[in-house]
Amino acid sequence: MTRLLTVSGSPSASSRGNALSLYLGSRLRAQGFSVDHLAIRDLPPAAVLHADFSDPAIQASQAAVAEADGLVIVTPIYKASFSGTLKAWLDLLPQDGLQGKTVLPIGTSGSLAHALALDYALRPVLQALGANHVAQSHLVTDSQIERQPSGDVRLHESAVERLTGSVQSFVGSLPQLAVV
Repeated sequence: MTRLLTVSGSPSASSRGNALSLYLGSRLRAQGFSVDHLAIRDLPPAAVLHADFSDPAIQASQAAVAEADGLVIVTPIYKASFSGTLKAWLDLLPQDGLQGKTVLPIGTSGSLAHALALDYALRPVLQALGANHVAQSHLVTDSQIERQPSGDVRLHESAVERLTGSVQSFVGSLPQLAVV
């Protein structure tokens, strides 16, 4: 069975990005994938910031990446770049930590003006970590994501349509599913 990992790079538990990450995970589970979720903010902050590779939680996050065939990485876009929380965690992965993996970068932002941050800031890092394929990135604006009291999200219809296309492209690029 194809294993996927959704990664939330938001420092906030109640963020739109974290809710979107969980939403995408549930959509992928409904398609029959095994999906785990990693919220980087739940890792020990000192271990992340001090690059404590011996910390069991850091090792578990590295193992989750190693076991996954593909990753969906959701990050808020702050000041025209992805979150520092995500960058600090990516720095803890081995140099080839994404070797053979397909990655779908998703961003959340207050404005579409930040859409290129995913391609110009995050994509090079994912490629430097050896990602086999980085799918077309996708930005969802805050106005397209409505948080529900339950913690779930309700997406604007246009966001659902575009995300569905991005997810299907990602799924089609997964190593076990790609047509050779």
